[in-house]
Amino acid sequence: MPGGGGALKAMKPKIQSVDIQAAAGWGIAAAAGAIWIVQPFDWIKKTFIDKPAEEN
Repeated sequence: MPGGGGALKAMKPKIQSVDIQAAAGWGIAAAAGAIWIVQPFDWIKKTFIDKPAEEN
């Protein structure tokens, strides 16, 4: 069949920038949801905001 290869080319998916943007958006939404569920605010405060006590 001379025209049989065209069907495979038509079925091959093409990645578009909109797909990448959607995947990135869902990734951000998933990360925000995970942080919202866990809510590690005490750890964030101790690690990044509060300064460690200085030992004399």
